[in-house]
Amino acid sequence: MSTTPSRPRAALLLLAYLGFVSLGLPDSLLGVGWPSIRSDFDVPTEAVGWVLTAGTVGYLTSSVLAGFTLARVGVGVLLAGSTLLASLALTGYAVSPTLAVFVGCALLVGLGSGAVDSGLNAYAASAFGPRHMNWLHAFFGLGVAIGPLIMTGVLSAGLAWRWGYGIVAAAQLGLAVAFALTVRAWQRGVPAATPVGDAAGPAPATSAVVRVPVRETLRMPAVWSGTLAFALYVAIEVSAGLWAFLLLTEGRGLSAAVAGGCVSAYWFSLFVGRIVQGVVAERLGSGLVLRASLAGMAVGAALIAVPGPAVLAVCGLVVVGFAAAPVFPLLTLTTADRVGVAHADRAIGLQIGASGVGAALVPAGLGVLIANTSVQVLGSALVVLALGLIALYEWGARRPTARPPAPVVPAQPGVDDQTSGPVRPVVDGR
Repeated sequence: MSTTPSRPRAALLLLAYLGFVSLGLPDSLLGVGWPSIRSDFDVPTEAVGWVLTAGTVGYLTSSVLAGFTLARVGVGVLLAGSTLLASLALTGYAVSPTLAVFVGCALLVGLGSGAVDSGLNAYAASAFGPRHMNWLHAFFGLGVAIGPLIMTGVLSAGLAWRWGYGIVAAAQLGLAVAFALTVRAWQRGVPAATPVGDAAGPAPATSAVVRVPVRETLRMPAVWSGTLAFALYVAIEVSAGLWAFLLLTEGRGLSAAVAGGCVSAYWFSLFVGRIVQGVVAERLGSGLVLRASLAGMAVGAALIAVPGPAVLAVCGLVVVGFAAAPVFPLLTLTTADRVGVAHADRAIGLQIGASGVGAALVPAGLGVLIANTSVQVLGSALVVLALGLIALYEWGARRPTARPPAPVVPAQPGVDDQTSGPVRPVVDGR
């Protein structure tokens, strides 16, 4: 049996979409703006690692704690307060006198974004249904695609990079006001789920608690291969978007304006891919689409790595973006196939955590590698990561689970004990 939420209110649905767009904006501003920021603060290229690490720490912390905050203040207050915090932190970016202040603001942006991400996903999981859940994540990609255009337009107009963050801070402030004005509507907007027949699909994992000892989950090789696969996937997605601008300008000779547009094309291909391939996966199956997507990521990375004209690298970026689009949601969706229903909740939690680590450490490490060699190494690094991701997926997909799934028993949201916990909505980290 499955559950079908009632039709969501149009105003809240619109705000949710705008909220996901806003989540993607700050991440992609950094890739285009970093060369100017680095020059302004007189710091080396690899100093971006401090910014990424601070943002990741804030994001992971607030994502974990958001559940407790939701229970106390409600989703509307959480969204309004967290969006306001993100707006203030982005304003801090715009006026930062030193890198240290900039890094501190990155921590605050992460705290605000993580809470908004968790709050919106928790609400959408109970109120919007699967179609809107998929499209919400696609609109995160749209936000990421818009970010480079904003920063590129600012720099092309002869303005300082600080204006780019100021524009996004103003947009976030407007969204915070909208969330604040609709606080009561968010509290009333979560509908009760209505049971429907089996034709609607399997019951969502969020409706049950799986009673298994944690140690059994941690002993499974498939759990750890899946965890590492998530780290590698997000590392590829973030690294390509972060360092593509530098590759295209310093490595392939494109102008800043053209390179900025190409980076936006990369992120926009993620948006289009999530819209299109979500429908394809329903018809052809998740396994087939996943394997094709992973192979496409490797092909795109190879195009970036091959020495040649800039158009070759740009094509590679677009291929990587379109191919990568369905990987995160489909890997999450098929976790139970790899580790068993009884272990899926624990495995998913580890995977989401690993994705945050991969988003921070690997791009920062690539920054160190680029600074000590050449930006041309980016393509080769992406090829290695893509091939490693394929190997991990195939190895994990072919390993049987350690034992038959344990019984699944109904539970109320928020109920937990020493050996089990509710399966919570999964968010796309990124």
